[in-house]
Amino acid sequence: MMKKVYDWAMRVVAGPKAFVTLCIMAFAESSFFPIPPDILMIPLVLKRRDEAFKIALWCTVWSVIGGAFGYAIGHFLYDVVAVPILNFYHYMPQFEKFCASYNQYGAWIVFGAGITPFPYKIITIASGVTGLNFGVFMLASVIARGLRFYLVAGLLWKWGEPMKAWIEKNLGWLSILFFILLVGSFYLVKYL
Repeated sequence: MMKKVYDWAMRVVAGPKAFVTLCIMAFAESSFFPIPPDILMIPLVLKRRDEAFKIALWCTVWSVIGGAFGYAIGHFLYDVVAVPILNFYHYMPQFEKFCASYNQYGAWIVFGAGITPFPYKIITIASGVTGLNFGVFMLASVIARGLRFYLVAGLLWKWGEPMKAWIEKNLGWLSILFFILLVGSFYLVKYL
């Protein structure tokens, strides 16, 4: 399956809509979509290493904008939109416990989720629901998402071709690792 995703990503990055698709993925992942933009960002940087930091910037900007949308979902549309999303992912009981103590460590939580495979959309919605200060939320999001995407872009810019060969050679193991991290993140949220 990951081979198909990888092939799809390589086709997209070769096409004229690569940046648009990346921006859409970065936005969606921060508010409602379960797949991180790294799936497209990594092959895009590998294909266009000279634009690595531009790609990181676009990914960061649209991820933060998507995070603000997730915040708005939580703040303005909690009952109409957020509750069905949380129920769909079976997160509601854990989410209610989470909200009880959220604001005390909100900035650190946003930062931690922004740089890890943890489902960032849960944090953006939670920030809106709990009324975390929007300025604090945005600052933590910009720093965390920027750090994450610029780190990935920088590593790929520095070791691009060897990294691409290594990824293609180890795609099977990387797929398993990605799946474990993704499922583990959802599992962690569900049982916290």
